Formats: sequence, C-alpha cells, structure tokens
Amino acid sequence: MNTIAREDITGLVLAGGRGSRMGGVDKGLQNHRGMPLALHALLRLQPQVGNSMLSANRNLSAYEAMGVPVWPDSVEGYAGPLAGLLTGLEHAETPWLVTVPCDTPDFPTDLVERLAAAAAAQDAEIAMAATLEDGQRRAQPVFCLLRTDLVESLVAFLHTGERKFGLWAGRHRKTEVVFDDAAAFFNANTPQELQQLQR
Repeated sequence: MNTIAREDITGLVLAGGRGSRMGGVDKGLQNHRGMPLALHALLRLQPQVGNSMLSANRNLSAYEAMGVPVWPDSVEGYAGPLAGLLTGLEHAETPWLVTVPCDTPDFPTDLVERLAAAAAAQDAEIAMAATLEDGQRRAQPVFCLLRTDLVESLVAFLHTGERKFGLWAGRHRKTEVVFDDAAAFFNANTPQELQQLQR
C-alpha cells in the first residue's frame, strides 16, 4: 500500500503555550511519572518519525536538554497552536510534519502510521486524528500530519489575524482518522487533570 516513509516526516511536540489553565506554569515541564510531560510526548513520538523537534517559548534550556532542536514561535504573543505549527513548518526539512501537544503523553503509538496511510490513500494535504465521544466524532486538530509546503498558506492566514486551526485546515484537502481509544487523547490542561493522568 502507498504510504509516506517515516524518514519523510518530522515530528513536532507543541510546548509553547501559556499554561493559563494550569496557573501559568510551563505545562511541558510539569512532572508526570518522574519526567517532564513534554519528554513523555517526545519519547512516544520519536520512534514514529524521522526527525523530531520541540516548539517552546520559555525555559528553552530545559527543553534543549531533551536532546532535539527547540524553536520559539516566530509569531509574537503566544498566538496558540498555529504559531507553533508555523514554526515547525519553517524549520522542518522533510516533506511532511506531524504535531502532538506536550500535555497528552499517552497518544497512540500508531498515530503517525495511520495518519500517513490515510494522507497517502486519499491524496490529502492534512490528516488529523479524531475520536468518538458519546457517539459524536470529535476532531483532534493538534494531532495532525501535514505537508510542509503549506507554510505560505498558513503565513497568509495568520496575517489576517485568524487563529482557528479548523478554519485554516478546512481550506485544504483534509482527511480525518478516527481512533477508537478516546482516552489516549486525554490531555492535562489543569492541575486536577494532571493528577488524573498519573493514575
């Protein structure tokens, strides 16, 4: 079956947010089972991709200690996941980029493989994960595989002042891949949710 080679995909862990719902702490550096959340995400992503990098906007030396390139947003003012995505697109040297957030350490180990298979099969420019919750399909846009040549389109979109991922993705050939285990996409936005993850 036609798919996208692993070495043609760069993995990006998004750790550049404000962590406002976590009391303003740097979420990616919060301890989860003995190591930072972002490191959990990175170690889970690395076997699935060719190269890896991190998007972060503070405590850069702590992230650099994780052993991969670290890039702050090129857009000022914590512009959200799309700013981290843009940074990844600007620095990736492969035809494809896949993103995962730092606060979801248990995402599927076949995430990239399944997104890549769907993108190849459907000639999509963007493949994103989705889950079924209470019978409703819910897109998980920060778990996203996309062509790196979409960078100019994203720059133009951000220049309009828009920040909604779904709105931008909807302008391109997009496919969604439904994962059965919704719990694998549980993310820790608050201290309580981080405690829930530890269990």
